[in-house]
Amino acid sequence: MLSLLIIEDNEKLRAALVRGLEALNQVTVSGTHDTGESALNACLAHPPDVVLMDVQLAGEMNGIEAAVAIRREFPRLPIVFYSIQDDDAYYRDFRNAGILSHYAYVRKSNYLLPNMILPLLRDAAAGRSFIDPDIESRVAEVRLQDENDPLAVLEPNEREVAEMLAAGMTNQQIAAQMGFRDKRTISRVNGQIYAAWGLKDSATDEKVARTRAALIVTARRFLQWDEGGHPHVLDEHGNWHLWSPS
Repeated sequence: MLSLLIIEDNEKLRAALVRGLEALNQVTVSGTHDTGESALNACLAHPPDVVLMDVQLAGEMNGIEAAVAIRREFPRLPIVFYSIQDDDAYYRDFRNAGILSHYAYVRKSNYLLPNMILPLLRDAAAGRSFIDPDIESRVAEVRLQDENDPLAVLEPNEREVAEMLAAGMTNQQIAAQMGFRDKRTISRVNGQIYAAWGLKDSATDEKVARTRAALIVTARRFLQWDEGGHPHVLDEHGNWHLWSPS
């Protein structure tokens, strides 16, 4: 019989899951919690055979972050995630977590019944993995977005400067906002942004590079300008097409 830890911040659903799963006489619920922080502490005290975890939780950590923290202490501890939320941030966290086995990730609306959850718990405990096709598609979609996101190739301070540059702030205003005494620091950061986005070679005039950088932030896509000054965007097939802000 599997010992199961349930992490769910909805009190009524949490109680229903306990009743429904224990009624199957194949799992023993060792505890229930509503935050990732308390889930980690519970695992440290008495690690279960498997964890059933909502992705959206009451604490500071979401379910994916809690799983990463738990697996630092207990590598590949089996976890079944479920969620009704369709949020890019959760899919991005899941992809970045690098979870490869001993897991399942399903939509709450599709797999909420205890007799549907039980096979997922068993498979995760046996080292297998399963991801709901809808979620797998959304994870792939977020991955494609990130790969085509020009801000993803910048360091954190460069991203911050790029956002303010696109908002029309001057170097002096950006420097003041970020707490730099010398606005030339922002000029140096701008240069790094232009280089990362291929604007240094194509636009020798700083004003042109600055304008083009602002357009890239606005489009949230990599843009490339032809000799006539027309911007083009790369499609999913690797072809460049004329880009319009409208």
